[in-house]
Amino acid sequence: MNVRIHQIDAFTDRPFCGNPAAVCIVDSSTTDAWMQNVAAEMNLAETAFLVRTDDGYALRWFTPLLEVDLCGHATLASAHMLWDTGIESSESEIRFETKSGILTARRDDDWIELNFPSEPASPAPVAVHTELLLALRITQKQVNYIGSNRMDLLLEIESVAALIAIAPDMVQLAKLPYRGVIVTAKSNETGKDFLSRFFAPAAGVPEDPVTGSAHCCLAPYWQSRLNKDSMVGYQASRRGGFVAVVVQGDRVLLRGKAVTVLRGDLV
Repeated sequence: MNVRIHQIDAFTDRPFCGNPAAVCIVDSSTTDAWMQNVAAEMNLAETAFLVRTDDGYALRWFTPLLEVDLCGHATLASAHMLWDTGIESSESEIRFETKSGILTARRDDDWIELNFPSEPASPAPVAVHTELLLALRITQKQVNYIGSNRMDLLLEIESVAALIAIAPDMVQLAKLPYRGVIVTAKSNETGKDFLSRFFAPAAGVPEDPVTGSAHCCLAPYWQSRLNKDSMVGYQASRRGGFVAVVVQGDRVLLRGKAVTVLRGDLV
């Protein structure tokens, strides 16, 4: 079976920055095992698989190890691919049917806007705190907040410097019963409201470059602290990337750019 595959850097306007995702269109007979094997072969944070439907696309996301319920950067990459190749008109809104409900994407000049569910955090069980601090190699005094949502842990750390300095024990972090850990800090720079990093070794992604779904948690968190509905987040990974967010009730708009870096065929 020949399948066209695209590799796209998301949440950036420059190649080799942001978060790379692979995207391909398959048919409904494609097996889970084949998709997981392709994702392992691509060895990116996520590989997205699209199946055409009557009014859009069914969309699934796989890391090198497993399928996930929500992924921002690979959704942005999927929309970019559909417009960039001319499969969809640049004026059209794209609907994606996913494990997290209907997600939509629309273009605004060079920007792509995704409509995602809000995933706010609530205080995490106290039993988690000690294991998390040990895995992140930080102390309780450095922490302002620890919470969790249905997917991830969220930790606010005292400063940007402390955020940048984190060097987790990935083996210990992978033992926590969550998809990943979001660490965040208030920004001290103009043009950025907050910074974050995201670690998901249990899902086969030690540190994710730019995580759209994490911003579904970060947006309502910082909205309540900064008293702002519209913000700009910067994910301070080695590749780095910006995610503009707007909180609208129980939804979060994620805005970013993308660039195609590779096209090929799975044979």
